[in-house]
Amino acid sequence: MPFNPKDRIVFIGDSITDKGRKKDPLKLGNGYVRMLHDYLTVELPSHSLKIINEGVSGNRVIDLEKRWRMDVLDHHPQWISISIGINDVWRQLDSPDADQVYPERFEAVYRNMLEQTKQLPDCRLILMQPTVIKEYTDSTGNSLLKPYVNIVNRLADEYDAILVRTHEAFIEFLECETGKDLTTDGVHMTTLGDSLMASAWIKALSHVNQQ
Repeated sequence: MPFNPKDRIVFIGDSITDKGRKKDPLKLGNGYVRMLHDYLTVELPSHSLKIINEGVSGNRVIDLEKRWRMDVLDHHPQWISISIGINDVWRQLDSPDADQVYPERFEAVYRNMLEQTKQLPDCRLILMQPTVIKEYTDSTGNSLLKPYVNIVNRLADEYDAILVRTHEAFIEFLECETGKDLTTDGVHMTTLGDSLMASAWIKALSHVNQQ
C-alpha cells in the first residue's frame, strides 16, 4: 500500500462513512472505515497510520463544504478519502420540496472543496463513487445517481485523484443475483456492503502501489 509510516488519512462523507463513530471509543464507527483501519493495521504493522473518520449522517456535498476547513484541512492529512452523493440524490426522492443539489451544483461544490485541498502540500485525494439507492440496477435512485457517479469519475481524472469504483462494484455484485443483501434499507450498509466498499478501496489503492 502506498502509505508512509506516519500518514494521516481523513475519511469524510455521510452516514455510510459515519456508521456510529461517535459511540465508538476509537471514533471510527463499525463500517468500512473501521474495516480499513483494521486491515491497514494488519498489513502495515510497522506503520503508525492515523485514521480519522469525519462522516456525518445525513450530509450532502453542501454540508461537507461547510465543514471542509475544520473537519478536513485542519487535520493536515496526507490522504483524503471522500464518499458523498447518496443523500444529494435521496433528498430528491424523499424530500422533493427541499432545496436540492442537482448535478451541476454537486460538481461545482465538489470542485471547490478539491481546489481548497491544494493548500495542503503532498496530499493525495481518494474519490469514492457513491454506492447505490435500492438493490436493483434500474431503480429510480440508481438512474438519478448516474450523473453524480460520472462527475466523481471526471473530477478524479482532473485532479489526479485515486478513483474508488464503488458504484461499479455494487452494480456488478447485484447483477450476480446472489440473494445476499448489501444494504439494510436500500442505502445503509450491511456488513457485506461495508466489506464490498472496503474491498473496492483496497483494490484502488493497491493498483496505485503497483504503478
